[in-house]
Amino acid sequence: MSPEIPPDPRCISIPGWQHLQRIVLFTGAGLSAESGVPTYRGAGGIWHQYRYQDYACQRAFERDPVKVLDFHALRRATVLDCPPHAGHAHIRAMQARHPGVQVITQNIDGLLQRAGVRVEAELHGSLWRLRCPVHGVRIDQAAAEFASRRCPDCPPERAPWLRPDITWFEDAVNTDVFEHAAMLVDDAELFVGIGTSGAVWPAAGFAERARQRGARLIEINPEDNEASSLYGERLRLPASQGLATLFPIND
Repeated sequence: MSPEIPPDPRCISIPGWQHLQRIVLFTGAGLSAESGVPTYRGAGGIWHQYRYQDYACQRAFERDPVKVLDFHALRRATVLDCPPHAGHAHIRAMQARHPGVQVITQNIDGLLQRAGVRVEAELHGSLWRLRCPVHGVRIDQAAAEFASRRCPDCPPERAPWLRPDITWFEDAVNTDVFEHAAMLVDDAELFVGIGTSGAVWPAAGFAERARQRGARLIEINPEDNEASSLYGERLRLPASQGLATLFPIND
């Protein structure tokens, strides 16, 4: 009698996923990497090339706002050269078929939104927003260069520099955003981690939170990472292939 061959983990599929109550897709840098957006901590990542102390913390911004804004304008230009891929389009198609598909992202690049995906929680902010200490958040989606680097609503003689609306190193997280994301995780029947390393806290705690609430956990990632052991099932595929495999769509 021949030994039983275990199922190929690349073949996990949920044909009846539309009947699930709520599906949470938790996305990280690996989702954007397929479009060519540089990762942060991986091989060739941004923070291997630049010191965050010079470009991505409040102290750096106060010391040299022009340098910091130049750096973020360069990041915006890089992102604009990277189109959304088939994985982004698949998430959009899933949401068109099921209102219970909720997206929580750690990504700040805006690729999901460019693809037409509805994002419930941007945990770490966005490259496409700026903040004035007086007037709050301003949307800035014009181009790579910021429409204005100083607040146009403040008196010109004392208009402050506009700070990127991003959770930088040394910043506290946006508690309202995280509380909303936690509520979605608590209600999830299925929690899918997509291209996330599970290295950045407190966002890294969502997979464990979902597991404790009894959700089914599936990971889509080409490689193992420190959070992989939390997931009962793992698809070792890039997001563009993994999403289509896991969530078949029959038009």
